[in-house]
Amino acid sequence: MALWRPDATFYPSARMAMQAPQESLGYVVAFNPEARRRQPDALCVMDLNPGSQSYGTAIGRTEMPRLGDELHHFGWNACSAALCPYAPHPHIERRYLLVPGLRSSRMHVIDIKNDPIRPEIVRVIEPEEIAARSGYSRPHTIHCGPDAIYVSALGAPDGGGPGGIFLLDHESFDVLGRFEVDRGPQYLAYDFWWHLGYDVAVTSEWGTPNMVENGLNLELLTAGKYGHAIHIWDLRRRRAIQSLDLGAEHQMALELRPAHDPTKAYGFLGVVVSTKDLSASIWTWRRDNGKWSVSKVVEIPAEPADPARLPPALKPFKAVPPLITDINLSLDDRFLYVACWGTGELRRYDVSEPLSPQLKGSVRLGGIASHAAHPKGGELNGGPQMLEVSRDGRRLYFSNSLYSAWDAQFYPEGIRGWVVKVDALAEGGLKLDPDFFIPFEGERPHQIRLQGGDSSSDSFCFP
Repeated sequence: MALWRPDATFYPSARMAMQAPQESLGYVVAFNPEARRRQPDALCVMDLNPGSQSYGTAIGRTEMPRLGDELHHFGWNACSAALCPYAPHPHIERRYLLVPGLRSSRMHVIDIKNDPIRPEIVRVIEPEEIAARSGYSRPHTIHCGPDAIYVSALGAPDGGGPGGIFLLDHESFDVLGRFEVDRGPQYLAYDFWWHLGYDVAVTSEWGTPNMVENGLNLELLTAGKYGHAIHIWDLRRRRAIQSLDLGAEHQMALELRPAHDPTKAYGFLGVVVSTKDLSASIWTWRRDNGKWSVSKVVEIPAEPADPARLPPALKPFKAVPPLITDINLSLDDRFLYVACWGTGELRRYDVSEPLSPQLKGSVRLGGIASHAAHPKGGELNGGPQMLEVSRDGRRLYFSNSLYSAWDAQFYPEGIRGWVVKVDALAEGGLKLDPDFFIPFEGERPHQIRLQGGDSSSDSFCFP
């Protein structure tokens, strides 16, 4: 009698995942911003093993078959959610990375099992299949769910809305169709996550493809047209049940990070900018007596700056907005990391009390005005952008590019790509690793995934 065992990188709880072996490889997507280079985007492999002679370098590369994808966010085909009691695929492997192009709407299925350093593209899902089966385009965020692979999409094939979520089959990777049965007032789309213990999903808002692909539209921004709400869903019934509006001042409600403990019904939201004063903010959503609410818990002010050091869009304001572009929550639900791409600051908050975050540490690299230096990389531009936290919570890796059209507006000199590492100290501070600096000449790195899972890829059904 055959004995099937779940993938060894699946964990019933976040507590158990924190005891997993340290990551030895990391995967990062890198895109080519200049079409004239005629070079495709790539999935790159980083050596994260401190005992290796090639530690802190890129040791593998898989190029995409076509030009112009603009690889952005990507994710696993399966993860710890497969251990939920109702999961129909408990013995599937964490074997494939689903890597979409945000501009091409083409999705690549990449196998890392046979040779983790030289991943192999095994299938390409064309944008026509996604559009025909779901009605969506511009796939953005990928999460491995208990029953399928969930993918958010910014909008429709014509560049308008609505955006939403579609599902892929765990094994065939066929597009199953649109998630929403009743979307309610939701129209704009960006991130999504869930509380598996409550059968609830949460979605956030950015803008349609037409609103974001050519850069930040200042007219839309000042008119409050970008996303400023989150939406609560019945996950099983696929119906919107409540919308929480932050107010039109709070533009671009992007990254969502729910508590990893499935018994906890709260999470954190990063908001890019306030049209009132250019500040950025962190919000906490929570469930009280069957109803959901959201409130601002952190405000990060803009920093005064010499207009001569600012791009044209910011010169009149004589200030640099923080521009929160990513947040990440440690698996023990204790520390929240906040990337301020504009000022070049990475912040660490103790969120043991979710409604009263306490700032515990900060480092700076890059930044629109400061160009803070790295010991191994010299003066930098770009800033902390996509964050990834190790399972044990001791290490943090991050890259510096946001999105090609937006990079050009805020860093018109052209971003030089890099990935760095920061150590998270037990007492709460942050320490930059002076020896870990991976440059990407002519390319720009974006999201990072860690071999075996990380703090933003898995969801758990047991406390």
